Amino acid sequence: MIAIILAAGYGNRMRPLTDNEHKTLLKINDITIIDNIIDSLIDNAVNNIVVVTGYRSEELKNYLLNNYNDVNFQFVNNKDFKTTNNIYSLSLAFKNIKIDSDIILIESDLIYDYKIICNLINDSNKNVALVSKYHSGMDGTVVKIGTKNKITEVIPPHLQDSDFSFTGKYKTLNIYKFSQDFTNNIFSKLLNYYSEVIDDNCYYELVLGILIYMQKEDIYSLLVDNKDWIEVDDTNDIRIAEYKFGKEKKKEILGNAWGGYWNYEIVDFSFIRNMYFPTPSMIADVKNNIEELIWNYGSSNKIFNKKLSYYLLKDEKRLCALNGAAQIYPFINNKYCDVKVLMPSPTFGEYEKIFNNKEYYKDDGLFDFKKISNKIQNNDIIVFVNPNNPTGTFTKSENIYDLIKNHPKKLFIIDESFIDFSNSLSISEISGSELLDNFLIIKSMSKSHGFPGVRIGYVYSNNLNLISEIKNSLPVWNFNSFAEYFLEIMLKYRNEFKISIDKTVNDRNDFIKNMKLQKWVNKVFDSSADFILVETDTKILNLIGILLNQDSIYIRDVSSKFNDGKSYFRFAVRTSNENNLMISKINNHLKTYDV
Repeated sequence: MIAIILAAGYGNRMRPLTDNEHKTLLKINDITIIDNIIDSLIDNAVNNIVVVTGYRSEELKNYLLNNYNDVNFQFVNNKDFKTTNNIYSLSLAFKNIKIDSDIILIESDLIYDYKIICNLINDSNKNVALVSKYHSGMDGTVVKIGTKNKITEVIPPHLQDSDFSFTGKYKTLNIYKFSQDFTNNIFSKLLNYYSEVIDDNCYYELVLGILIYMQKEDIYSLLVDNKDWIEVDDTNDIRIAEYKFGKEKKKEILGNAWGGYWNYEIVDFSFIRNMYFPTPSMIADVKNNIEELIWNYGSSNKIFNKKLSYYLLKDEKRLCALNGAAQIYPFINNKYCDVKVLMPSPTFGEYEKIFNNKEYYKDDGLFDFKKISNKIQNNDIIVFVNPNNPTGTFTKSENIYDLIKNHPKKLFIIDESFIDFSNSLSISEISGSELLDNFLIIKSMSKSHGFPGVRIGYVYSNNLNLISEIKNSLPVWNFNSFAEYFLEIMLKYRNEFKISIDKTVNDRNDFIKNMKLQKWVNKVFDSSADFILVETDTKILNLIGILLNQDSIYIRDVSSKFNDGKSYFRFAVRTSNENNLMISKINNHLKTYDV
């Protein structure tokens, strides 16, 4: 069997990484892209390898010859790589080598599990294309598949216009097996003609599509799981490939990323959001208006603030909208970093970072207001996160209100980002609170409204000078059009939002009950948020990587927030089925692995 590797391209979308190095020599988890391909072929006893070079041809050629003494290489140089496409590179290969056996055709921008080459070789069909279920983010040639896995249509990228539907389509891996007879008598002849006479700057898949359409040959599909391959087409793909094939690095990569998880096929129990909001109709509404939203700027802060006040039913003079609640922390840091602060322990990391002079009150599932009251006099700012993160501990807002009222010279910062899940009033809704100007409410709407990617938050206070100061610290245009449009349409979905909160609370309560039944659970905190905190057997720490690698489930260890030698996990509340699945997977792994 002969392998033909197409490696002539410049790799323009990989710039600047390819400015001074061939694309295939870039490393993914300490192995080059070309090494992965060559090693996969050697592992499957394919030692006759043709490489079509172009950009930095001598560099690639010398690398292969110096590192693979036992491989029978043939090199074909596409000098016109800047102006031609893969159809021309493959045509050059067909013209310059003798096809005396079946071939494997591979494009050189792939990382994959070696087993897919073995499965391809062993497939009983003579002509086979490796394919994978299409998902968002993929690009390139797609196919339709009929009965008995036969490919019925090939659609190259240039035929995929803005109205093209990817529903029911499969992405080609750009790895094929073709019989010697098909290659010599049909495929190479039409491909060479098309490249010479019609177009040398198109895709060879176009020729395959013609042959299938004319029913000149049957080409079958072999399905490959998405987790077993990736096309390294641009610089973003490098990070995704390192995650997908770096079994020991997955936890580290996710932990360091702090988001961007749409690049990874995971069930995320780390980041917190409402799983039932926005509703499908809201998402459809945004999709239908996406062009207008992309083409237009968002309004000024003043207008955005007014729209937010309509949704929240709050006085806009006491309100300042934020591009995510985290936008307030630099302001607080600049204004209050050196004052004496009383805050809960453990709590959200931002409060640890922005204050230099801290004293703590303990959160072990309850707030001890007697101890808190004794410490208030020695501090200028008192912080409450209610419910607290990561414990989920909640106290009635009336309890905090009494402290605010009884200590008028102290500033109370109350983070109510999770209060929607507590079935309780905000401080600002308590009768008499409108007379107090010594509190500042911080609220992230991402957690409760389920759109962290949109980023809307706010602060609220009766201290109009403080609110004015915060407003003046922000840029005039602080919000994108997507955030503003979500804010507009949310007016129509108040009832759906309330339903989504109720569903989440039900799922949370069931989650807590189920967790309390698990033998590996030592303690479950009674959370009033959309997450739960669990003290676990230390064995669970060893399952984080196993859950990621085998089940694509991500759980986050928060033990470092407690410093008591025990193991803690904060689990975001997802759907009931996902919550139960995660518990089931942990139980299965505890039985299977000696951890």
